[in-house]
Order: sequence, then C-alpha cells, then structure tokens
Amino acid sequence: MGVESFLNSIFVTNTPSPPSSPIDQALIDALRGLLRPLAQLALAQGVPFQAAQELFKQAYVQAACEMPLDVLPHRRVSRISTATGIHRRDVTRLMQPEVQAAPPQRSLAVDLFTRWLADDQCRDSAGVPMALPRQGETPSFEALAKSVTRDVHPRSLLDELLRLRLVVWDAKADSVRLAADAFVPRGDQTRMLGFFADNVGDHLRAAVSNVLGNQPAHFEQAIFADELSAESIQAVRGLISAQWKMLASNMVPELERLIAQDAKESRPRDQRLRIGLYEFNGAMTLSPPGSVGDHSEALAPEESVVPVRRPRPNKKV
Repeated sequence: MGVESFLNSIFVTNTPSPPSSPIDQALIDALRGLLRPLAQLALAQGVPFQAAQELFKQAYVQAACEMPLDVLPHRRVSRISTATGIHRRDVTRLMQPEVQAAPPQRSLAVDLFTRWLADDQCRDSAGVPMALPRQGETPSFEALAKSVTRDVHPRSLLDELLRLRLVVWDAKADSVRLAADAFVPRGDQTRMLGFFADNVGDHLRAAVSNVLGNQPAHFEQAIFADELSAESIQAVRGLISAQWKMLASNMVPELERLIAQDAKESRPRDQRLRIGLYEFNGAMTLSPPGSVGDHSEALAPEESVVPVRRPRPNKKV
C-alpha cells in the first residue's frame, strides 16, 4: 500500500488500516508530531475539537482544490470528495467562494464566561461582575453553569475556566470571581498569533515543499544538541540573539538594494521572501534520528539536521 492509498484509508474508511511500509509509518509519525503542538495551542486557547475539525476539513478541501485534478468540472466535487474522504455536501459548501466555512463552535466554558459578563443577576449595581459562591441557588457559579448546560458538571466547567486563567477560586470563602473582562486567555495575543501563523506557516510550507520534492528546494537547516545544563542554554541564547542581529543587519540592506534594483530594471516583482531563526529547548526525550544521541555516521551537507557530536567513551576490551 502506497502513501496515497494509505492516507485514503485513513480518511475514507471508519477503521484505518495499519501502516504497511516504513514510509507509511514515517508519514503518520510526522503528522502526529506536527498536530500535537497545534492541539496544545487550541486547548490552551479554549478552542473545542469541533472547531478545529472544521478548520482542518476546510484546509483539506482547499489543498485538494489546488491539486492538478484531470477531471471534468461537473465531476470535480466527487473527485475531491473521493480524494479527501469528506462528504460531497461539505465539499460543495466549502468550495463556494462567497460562502464561509461553518462558524467555529464556541466552547461551553466561553459561553459561561460570556453569560457571567452579561447576566444582571451576576453583576452589582455598577454593572461589574460579582464574585459568586461556588454552590447554591442563583446567583451562584453552580446555578450559572447549569443555565448554560446540564450535560457537563459545574465543577468540570470551573476546572476549565481555571485552566484558561479566566477565573480565580477562593477556596477559603468557596467563591469564584472573574480574572478578566474579555475572553483573551493569558493576555492579548492577537499580534503574537498573527506572527505565529505567518512565521510557522511559511516554515511549514518550506518543509512540506522540500518533502514533496519541489524544486528549487527551500533552505531549511537546524542544529540539535542535548545533555546541556540550564546555564548552557542561557549562554547559547545570547549567542543566538547575537547571530540573529548580525544576520538581520547584513540581510536587510541587501534586500532593500535588490528591491530598488528590481524596480529600476522594471522586473516583474511578484515574489516574496521570509527568513527566520528559531530556537527551542526543553527536557530531554528520546533522541531524534541523526541527533546527539544517535551514533550514526555524519550527515551529508544537504541534510536538514546537523548533530553536535559528543566524544564517545572508549570501549573496554
């Protein structure tokens, strides 16, 4: 079973077939590794699974629409439905240029938070949301939660609001108060999320293009090291910052010069470029292939990950 047929088995059948080749398993492992951080972000921001599922469905249809499908126009919806495993009705809806995807479903925690802000029984004479006793008759957090849903226990909703840092629970008084006046978990992150979509999005586009073998290949390199102390991480961060400043100071004037030259020579100016630098550090886990923990041969110059080699201990005879 090839990669294409294996992917088809995942999204068309109810029970996915097990991977049948190393390439199949490598692809599934790669998708799992990419999706987990996105799931962490969605959970941290209170996005329910149904909303994320709708976005992924929309992205699937958009990607299929961009594929070169040799099919008659009236068969296009059926062809995309077959390729993606998404029902034809949804494909038709998502392909309409003037029709937006179904609005994301709000989480129950968000609904409770919003109702607390608006419910007169939960506000004082000045219109400010009051601290509520956790249990009891209206006004209480328990009564407010039950007015939103009776399918989820009030304590579960409280735990979710606490996780999102939208409320504060005074255990001694057994009361709950709002910690924010708008649903913006952990501060206003609009600009940060915009940078996230642009920077990580282009990085991922470059990596996907390289994996698919498109030419010319995009530059994508990394250095991996482990067995470092927290003090060493701090030292490396300073070096990374200095290297970035050097790169930016050299690259920005050159890009400005090239832009001016293109304009002067009336060349078609229809290309864009993003150059980035990132670092990530965390607790050691299983070493990825080609990393410090892997004692394979040195990588070829065109490989994406450059491992930092440790001296190997001499084996006892």
